[in-house]
Amino acid sequence: MGVQVFAQPEVVIPSDAETGEGPVFDHRTGRLVWVDIPNGGLLETDLASGRTTRTSLGTSLGAAVPRADAQGFAVAVADGFGLVVDGVLELVDRALPEARRRMNDAKCDSAGRLWAGSTHVEYEPGAGVLHRWTGTAPSEVVLTGLTLPNGIGWNAEDTAMYLVDSMSHRLLSTTFDADEGEMGEFAELARVDSGLPDGLAVDAEGCIWVAVWGGAEVLRFDPRGRLVGRVPMPVDQPSSCAFGADGTLYITSAWAGLDDDARARQPLAGSVFALSTNTTGVPVAAFAH
Repeated sequence: MGVQVFAQPEVVIPSDAETGEGPVFDHRTGRLVWVDIPNGGLLETDLASGRTTRTSLGTSLGAAVPRADAQGFAVAVADGFGLVVDGVLELVDRALPEARRRMNDAKCDSAGRLWAGSTHVEYEPGAGVLHRWTGTAPSEVVLTGLTLPNGIGWNAEDTAMYLVDSMSHRLLSTTFDADEGEMGEFAELARVDSGLPDGLAVDAEGCIWVAVWGGAEVLRFDPRGRLVGRVPMPVDQPSSCAFGADGTLYITSAWAGLDDDARARQPLAGSVFALSTNTTGVPVAAFAH
């Protein structure tokens, strides 16, 4: 099977996010919700008008997830998990009381449980943790021994779960019990050597789209871990991706860590890009708790 090379995506949200991340669609408004991690920016973009509303939380923000039946968002922040309502952050679960740790990427499973990775700010090997949160304290630690847990997703059948550990360059997979919210033992599905695998999205065909930080590309792997698609990017640091209802893939990016020359060569770094595909994404649930 050959590797399909897609057209280069077009910029759809011109921006200068330092670390744009965590795109997800809000079922309540139709807006694309995304974050600027180090600056604590919760961003909501109306794609029809191009208008972006920014809420600054004053703390590192790994991810923001729309709530299913309530106002605001569930968030994974520097110190743990919380809720943002009317722009105000309430820290519900101080899951990371230690200094120099922070939450990173997060996503809800089909039952609305929030899964999030945490990391040491200097990416100490083995210090990364996968957490599961259902709205109260404490959250649960479900996996240890990672370094930078990142993209999370599930297949359409809810039988497989995917997780990236960026610093080990691995896309991992395991079995998943959606009713109980329990996973099996993760094993390597694919290795990414062109950069650091980052955020991901899963399509209806069971393929996993992985943004490659430092690799200037998004890669598509089939359910067996074979590389079947490559999306060239106009920026070095694509960070994550999410499907719109029409099958458009929206891709966030970052300028963090780039020197002046690199930023001058890629003035769109920190923007959000869009790619038309011939598939659709597995629906991503809102936070149910």
